[in-house]
Amino acid sequence: MDYLERLGYYRLSGYWYPLRVIDPVASQAQGKAVRLDAFVPGSRFEDVVRLYVFDKKLRLLALDALERIEMAVRVDVAHLLGQRDARAHENPACLHGNFTKKQITKGPDKGKTQHQVWLGKYQSMLQRARKEPFVAHHMQQYGALPIWAAIEVWDFGLLSKLFAGMQHADQQSIASMYGAPDGVAFAQWLRSLNFIRNVAAHHSRLWNINVLELSPIPAGWPVTLNKARPFFYFCLMQRLLNVICPNSGWGQRFVELLEKEFPVVFSTAELGTFPGWETSPLWKRQVAHK
Repeated sequence: MDYLERLGYYRLSGYWYPLRVIDPVASQAQGKAVRLDAFVPGSRFEDVVRLYVFDKKLRLLALDALERIEMAVRVDVAHLLGQRDARAHENPACLHGNFTKKQITKGPDKGKTQHQVWLGKYQSMLQRARKEPFVAHHMQQYGALPIWAAIEVWDFGLLSKLFAGMQHADQQSIASMYGAPDGVAFAQWLRSLNFIRNVAAHHSRLWNINVLELSPIPAGWPVTLNKARPFFYFCLMQRLLNVICPNSGWGQRFVELLEKEFPVVFSTAELGTFPGWETSPLWKRQVAHK
């Protein structure tokens, strides 16, 4: 009753859903798993709560990695573009033509460019942060923020969208620092990680969610990885952290969380793991420098 009163029946129902009995007849007819209201024998509310607590720790682990990744990429973008123009983020000449000139043909932003939409969101964030001392100072003295200060106002989504709008050579320059195949792939990595970040930041269920912003699996990575499940994106986080902070114990904490705190009544396959993932080279700490 304590957990039901604090977390709510509906929220917890997402965690006990995998314990509901599958209806074989309806599942075959509909071509997907259809579950009954009854639970499989031996199901325990305690396991549901343990899964909820595990998921909470998984979200916190994701946010820990994503904060470091966001900060590092922000600085790389600001350093590269800031060498050309202190206000490069507002200067179309510093960005790709498709981002600054091509008009959107559908939806509420029809007639605008992606850069104009981005600037609108940036101005909204700037307005919300207007009382921050560094924002107030720059606006009063200069009427705008240089890019190395503006990055402190951006969120992960704004960062990922601006990176996608950078010139290809600039994208490639940053992507190569992190071992991404190219700038286009790295832009998609950022979009996918922003999706994970939004799920985690809004306290939504993460462990078995279907990822909607899909990134391609890099060449040489295990073919058993599922790009529609969160585990693949935790592998990407580990890849990036190997570059940003190679001595971090984040990867080991992830392994220990799954090994020690994941309730065995559920399957980590729904997270997207594969047999032997713990010893995969993806999780070995590597000495690498940006």
